[in-house]
Amino acid sequence: MSESSDTRTKTLNFNVGVLGHVDSGKTSLARALSSTASTAAFDKNPQSRERGITLDLGFSSFTVDLPDHLRDSVGKQPYDSLQFTLVDCPGHASLIRTIIGGAQIIDLMMLVVDVVKGVQTQTAECLLIGELTCPRMVVVLNKIDLLPPNKRQSAIEKMTKRLHKTLESTRFKDCPVIAVAAKPGGPEAPDTEEPQGVPQLIELLKKQTYLPKRDPGGDLLMAVDHCFSIRGQGTVMTGTILQGSLAINDTVEIPVLKVTKKIKSVQMFRKPVSGAMQGDRVGVCVTQFDPKLLERGVVCTPESLRTLFAAVISVRKIGYFKGSLSTRAKFHITVGHETVMAKVTFFEPCSLETPFTFDKEYFYQDEYVTGQGEGSLGPDPEQWALLEFERPVTCPSLCLVIGSKLDTDIHANACRLAFQGRLLQGFEDKNYAETDLPRLRIYKTKHKEGQVERVTDDYTVIGRSLFKKETNLQLFVGLKVTLSTGETGVIEGGFGQSGKFKIRIQEGLRPETKQLFSSASKKKGKSGSKGATANEEEPRTDFQPVSIHLHFKRYVFDPHKKMVQS
Repeated sequence: MSESSDTRTKTLNFNVGVLGHVDSGKTSLARALSSTASTAAFDKNPQSRERGITLDLGFSSFTVDLPDHLRDSVGKQPYDSLQFTLVDCPGHASLIRTIIGGAQIIDLMMLVVDVVKGVQTQTAECLLIGELTCPRMVVVLNKIDLLPPNKRQSAIEKMTKRLHKTLESTRFKDCPVIAVAAKPGGPEAPDTEEPQGVPQLIELLKKQTYLPKRDPGGDLLMAVDHCFSIRGQGTVMTGTILQGSLAINDTVEIPVLKVTKKIKSVQMFRKPVSGAMQGDRVGVCVTQFDPKLLERGVVCTPESLRTLFAAVISVRKIGYFKGSLSTRAKFHITVGHETVMAKVTFFEPCSLETPFTFDKEYFYQDEYVTGQGEGSLGPDPEQWALLEFERPVTCPSLCLVIGSKLDTDIHANACRLAFQGRLLQGFEDKNYAETDLPRLRIYKTKHKEGQVERVTDDYTVIGRSLFKKETNLQLFVGLKVTLSTGETGVIEGGFGQSGKFKIRIQEGLRPETKQLFSSASKKKGKSGSKGATANEEEPRTDFQPVSIHLHFKRYVFDPHKKMVQS
């Protein structure tokens, strides 16, 4: 964990994500809770000041004595204090991608709900993001000062009940709900009025803490949310370590800029430290570069991240999403710390062995398949998707992937998060469509049906209506077909110019099939059509025609478009 320069005190850092609908009062709540504001904190963004809405992941912190239940669980790590780092996530619809970016490091979610308005679209989306990324939650009913004092208690109880009902089917079903007024009188009111319920909220947060699983091992990945230079010292990047650890003199890579830099100093909340690890919120000073080039992004162990042009992911539809998930549709894909448009192709395994490999074959799907039929409660079958990004993305392997339709109307009361999954396989070659996709054996099954025109001998029949006149029959030579009478044969080649073809029946026609054709031709003969010859070209109309069935599969990414039969 993070140690401050004074070796006698050790601080445990605990990240609390403050999520909620736009204008639910998240920033005021963070401000009321905080004593130390880190550089990115509290709406530094001018666009955000104008609208009074947080646009970036603001960070601030406050420190309390270590609660007793943590003293017992820390074992050999004697922490003295607990630092809550508040990650204030934007509630703005168009900015949902920054929430997803911040949600990967959050230990506890604090969902802020306006007590007057209740659950709104973005509140529901925040809940979903929480479910995907975070194990625990506390719900804060804010703005209770807006309720008339005589009805306040009953209104709070009513809203608490409604929230518990909403949360029933989620992983947060019994989470605590607490009522506060972070900024009595609203954002314009003078700061003289004391916030209500905040000390109780701090006690509740302390009760909810646990020892987060932090692993200093593995490659470094740090999410940078702010960058500035200090003359004579270098460039400072502030952010949170998502995985691994860093120390003074380490070399780190800034993948977006394709450069490596040496770490000169490290600070945690204004105190110098020698190093930091997963979950810590740090400022890292490196040798000089232009801070404008990296306002947000990631820093990592050199060469540990991959830049992908396409990827295969596991995929699960998000239950609240009402739209369909169709192959070839475009979605906003959030992966690592980036959101980019991608075209999606859904496919599923042919057998129940689930790990994805290039050795297996997969069914092509026109759309994502949900559990058994309409309104079914069965789980969706295991399935995957190929994502083809509109521009390359940089991300760690096996990271969380979220697909959304962010271009849906913000004010429509609909969830825009469509699916979630994990990255299974990335394609780093710009020409992946030629080099990698042919290895991906996703196939469509095809079935064509034609009819037997006539029999030429016991081993040969002439077929029609299976191909168009302009079809290149050479492609189909050698493919197996089945007659509706049971025989199997092989296409030998074209016959004449009109798309007819010859079939060789290796085992010979069955007596009853020959009988069928001879009685059909006798009838034809009796009807006395003048000059009817053995080479009759007209189709028979007076007996059940014998149909020809051709089944084959075609691999979607096969450049030669070959037809394959098992």
